[in-house]
Formats: sequence, C-alpha cells, structure tokens
Amino acid sequence: MALAGITADIFSRYLRYNPQDPAWPNRDRFVLSCGHASMLLYSVLHLAGYDLPKSELESFRQWESKTPGHPEYGHTVGVETTTGPLGQGVANSVGLALASKICGARVNRPGNTLIDYRVFALASDGDLMEGVASEACSLAGQWGLGNLVVVYDDNNITIDGKAELAFGENVKQRFEAYGWGVWEVDGHDPSQVRAALDAAVADAARPSLVIAKTHIAIGCPNLQDTSKAHGSPLGDAEIRLAKEAAGWPVEPAFHVPDAAYEPFKARVAEVRPAYDAWQAQFSKLAGEQKAEWDALNAAAPADVLAQLTGAVENKKEATRVSGSKVGQHAAKLLPNLTSGSADLNASTKTDIVGAPYVAKGEYAGRNLRYGIREHAMGAIANGLALGGLTPVTSTFLIFSDYMRPPIRLASMMGIRSIYVFTHDSFYVGEDGPTHQPVEQTNSLRLIPNLDVVRPADGLECGFAWAHALGRKDAPTALLLTRQDLPPLERPAGFDASQMAQGAYIVRDAEDPTLVLIATGSEVWVAVGAAPLLEKSGQRVRVVSAPCLELFARQPKAVQDAVLGTARRVSIEAGTTALWHRWIGSDGIAIGLDHYGASAPAETLAEKFGFTPEAVAKTVSEKL
Repeated sequence: MALAGITADIFSRYLRYNPQDPAWPNRDRFVLSCGHASMLLYSVLHLAGYDLPKSELESFRQWESKTPGHPEYGHTVGVETTTGPLGQGVANSVGLALASKICGARVNRPGNTLIDYRVFALASDGDLMEGVASEACSLAGQWGLGNLVVVYDDNNITIDGKAELAFGENVKQRFEAYGWGVWEVDGHDPSQVRAALDAAVADAARPSLVIAKTHIAIGCPNLQDTSKAHGSPLGDAEIRLAKEAAGWPVEPAFHVPDAAYEPFKARVAEVRPAYDAWQAQFSKLAGEQKAEWDALNAAAPADVLAQLTGAVENKKEATRVSGSKVGQHAAKLLPNLTSGSADLNASTKTDIVGAPYVAKGEYAGRNLRYGIREHAMGAIANGLALGGLTPVTSTFLIFSDYMRPPIRLASMMGIRSIYVFTHDSFYVGEDGPTHQPVEQTNSLRLIPNLDVVRPADGLECGFAWAHALGRKDAPTALLLTRQDLPPLERPAGFDASQMAQGAYIVRDAEDPTLVLIATGSEVWVAVGAAPLLEKSGQRVRVVSAPCLELFARQPKAVQDAVLGTARRVSIEAGTTALWHRWIGSDGIAIGLDHYGASAPAETLAEKFGFTPEAVAKTVSEKL
C-alpha cells in the first residue's frame, strides 16, 4: 500500500513498455525485489494493460492462478525475474542493468540504438540488510551503471518490529560510498518522488538510490506503522475501516474504476512512437550491425558436441585446464557468452582469452571481475541471463554454498547460467578440510533442473561444455579438478555421442559380475581397480557417469544397457547417500562421508582409500 503511488508513477511516467509486446528487447525492466509485496506488482501490471485480468487478482495465491505469493518469472506476464529471497532481486537488477550496457555496446550504432533500456527496482529494509545486495550494489557503483534506479522503501518496519532494532546504519552514506547518487524523499509526496526520479534518470554516470520514507499499511487506522501489517493479512475489519477512511467503496471487494486505467493507457500511447521507431529500425538492420545482433542472439550450433570434443587434446592434465581450453572454443561458438570469476581466474581459468574486461564506461568486453563476491556473482549472473547473455561464473566448488540461492532461482526460472566449480574434491590437498568439498557435489545434485557434470578427462570436458551450451532453458554446473588426470582409454569404435546419455561404458567385460560406476577423478581409479578385481575371478565393467541427472532422464532401456544386472559399486570422492539410487540396497558405495584433512593430495588418496589398489581391496572385502 505504501509503495502504490511510487509504483504507479514509475509505470505511468518513466517506464518504457508495451503490454502487447511484453518481450520487446528494449523495454525497461521493473523488478520488485521485495517480492512479498507481489500484489503491488500484479495490480500495476493489470492496470498497465498486461494480460492479467482482474479475475487473476481475485485468485491471489490460489491453485493455478497467475498471481502466486511471490513473483515468478515465466509464470506471470510482465514479471522480469523470480523474487522472494530478499536481496536477490536487487542483485538481479544489477545484472539486468549490466546486460543492457554490454548488449548495447555490442549492437548499437550511431543513429540506430537497439539496446539502452533502464532498470527500475523496488527494495525493502530486508533487501538492503542482506549481504548479497550489498555486494551487488558495490559492483554497480564500480561499473558505473547509470541505467539503474533503485527505490528503497524506508518504512522502518520488519516482521519482528522496528527495523532500527537491527538496522541502524546510515544507508545514504553507505550508497554514496559505493559511488551511487542518493536522494531522500517523503515517499507519499508525489512532487518529491517525481523530482528524485527525474534526477535519477538524468544521472547517466551513476546508479541511483531513492530513499523513500513511507508508512507501512498507510491509511489503516489500527495497523499503520506496525510490524503486524508486514507479516499478516489486514483482516476484513481493518480493510473495511481503511476503505471507509479513504472514501472508497467497501463493496465489491475488487473495485477498479475506469479512471484508474487512464494514466497507464496514456503512458502506453506516449511510448508507442518510440516502440514503432525501434521496430522500424530493427526491420532495416543490415551489414555489421545485423551480424552483431544475430551473433548476440545465436543458439549453439547443432554439432556443438562434435566441435568441442574435437577440440580436445588427448593428454594428462587437470580438467580445469582441459575445461579452460574447451571453454575458449565454446566462447567462439556462442558470442553472447560472458565469463567472470570471484577473483580466482588464475585458478579456475575461465576468462575468455583476448577479450577485454568490462569496466566503468567500457562495456563491450566479455570478461567480468566480480571480486571476492560469490553471493553477488551468482545473482548478478541471473540478471545477465535474463538480459539475454550466457553468463559463466567460476569459483572453487567449496564456495558453491555461497551461490546456492541464485543457483536455485536460476534452476526455478529455467535460465541458462553456467557454473564452473574447480578444486572439486579432497585433492585440494594441503589447504585442508575447510577448502575440500565433500558434500557439495551431491548437494548440487539435489537442486531440481540443475545438471551437474563432473568430467573425467579432456574428452568429457568437451561433452560438459557442449551439454551446458545446449541447455537453453536450464543452468549447468561443471565440476573440475585441480590435479592432473590421465586421458581415458575407451573401447574401439567409441562414439562421443554416448557421453550425451550422461553415463556410458568405458571398459567392459563379457557377462560382467561387477559394475564399477565412477565420476570425474575417480574414473581412472575404477579403470585401474578393474584388472586387480579380475585377478580374484570377477568380470568387471567400468561406467563413467559424468552427469547423473542426464542419465536419469534416459529411457530405462538405455539405463539397463549401461548398468547391466551385476552387483554395482559407486566410486566418488564425496558423500555416498545419493548413490544408492543407482547401486541398489546391496551395492557398495565408496566415498567420503567425513571431512578431509591437510596433507599432500597423494597422501590423502592413500589414507582415504582412493587408489586402484585400495578400491580393489575394499570391494573384495565387502563382497
């Protein structure tokens, strides 16, 4: 209720949009970071003419309605990103604003500007308390995103009481230190709000924060400025009193006078000439500019797997090195791919070689420096993906926990974001258990719609990148090693497309009595253990399973053909709980259900039982 006036002003005075073409590439974006106020967004989308009829507002939070409790991208027209977890929307807004700058630098030409959209976001106390927003806003200032305007609803109320009980900092000074322009206004004074928004829109050099002092549940005689108004429905009695105080009809419950639509209709009409001019310019694209636009919007080629596996060197090296080499080819095949790391490119090796870095005033680059900010990196990447780019982000696997909320949201939204996580096991070695991922691999596998690929050598790195590029509607995590791995010897006549099943046979035996299933750095260990087990009379098949999620989507006949009917053993340097889906109740799970230790990697392999000899011994004992 407190933000209704501000939001109506943004949509009726500042936002460029066309409700008849909600996917217009150069529309301004509006992000409701405080997603718990979702009815505010649904209401204004309805008023603005989007395909969201009043009946959907009346079905708020009900089964199969288009008005869920928090805004969901792809579910409700006009919703630009899924928000709810506080701070994520602010960080998405930074990514969207940066995407506008990057794409514009690539495709705009004098006299023909195709991309220059602005991003408007609404944020609450909770958004600005969350660390992810702080990290992202610091970067927004660093990058000079003058096309970003955030309105902060400063109502000093949270669920547990006054915000000042836990949030007493000077927000104005904090954002000025970030390099933002800051305006403070009475959020219920339209003239002050409009003057601040005018100034913010005019400031092309800095991102802008409008601090709007407001009263939560304004006009409610008993609940205004109370925490109860934040966390609970007003109730029928209070709604009646508020309506009566405002001179508003008590019935019907959802009353929208015709006059309420007029300012929005006027804005749509005002924007229409700019929309038509954009379409006219777009229809005449030619030459270099058309080539840039087509490249920026191109899909991965149909033969991406063949191209990327064909670019692999058959040599002993860490998969982070193989993955880096393949990644360079991937960047050539998909020009909208951008890459960045959390100050770890020297280790993760994901920068696009030869491409410039994005910096303030220099947006044509393809490499990003996020600094040591994994929280913001993941959430900004979601904004980049929503803005039409394919973001690659990288850090150590252990720090994927810092990125889990945006990874989950990317999976929920169905957007293509590629996560490169290196140093993927206890083989990190001397850094010790704090940096040795144990549960992270299987933890990521628990996220629906996220594919986790753990390649065993260079050829599987080619598959991993091809799979990630081909998933237009979902994110992918690539888990790569720090240590060198030998190239696998595959059966004669091996076809690289077999990897696209998610699991395939690396070494076979006639009528196997034992199937060893491994991923990543443990596949060569399984291959080495097989002949040792055969000395004791076993007939051993070895299966490499780089992507279990992909394998799970295969027909049962394919799964049965790969896994067979013999007793199964899983080998992976991580927790074992999820493996019983594949090995059964009588299967043998070799893993690491405890934390690591600080020692050389080779010593840890021996102590933890991840040598071919140790694996063969463990399997024999369990059999």
